[in-house]
Amino acid sequence: QVQLVESGGGLVQPGGSLSLSCAASGAILNIDVMAWYRQAPGNQREWVADIYPSGHTNYANSVKGRFTISRDNAKNTAYLQMSDLKPEDTAVYYCSADITIVQSVGTIRTEYWGQGTQVTVSS
Repeated sequence: QVQLVESGGGLVQPGGSLSLSCAASGAILNIDVMAWYRQAPGNQREWVADIYPSGHTNYANSVKGRFTISRDNAKNTAYLQMSDLKPEDTAVYYCSADITIVQSVGTIRTEYWGQGTQVTVSS
């Protein structure tokens, strides 16, 4: 089955940088949009950024100019380069992807989510 696995989270000081990755694996025929979300304790999950196969990107205003989303289509992997990190960026970061998978009787398209990776911005 398809899995999305986030990695790269950790503890970083304010103003620092961190890079996250999201690797999709399985019998994948196609990946359309990939996106990053985040969720802080007690908060709703919020959208951070997304990227389409063409390379077109969108960002939440809170991260625009500081975060960069990218993808490597050949590796079925998305990335989130985060810079000038602030304490309010602290959250569990989740990757999502709209994936078409191969099954024995055909294909199916659905949205998948990773388990999340913790990013903590603190002195």
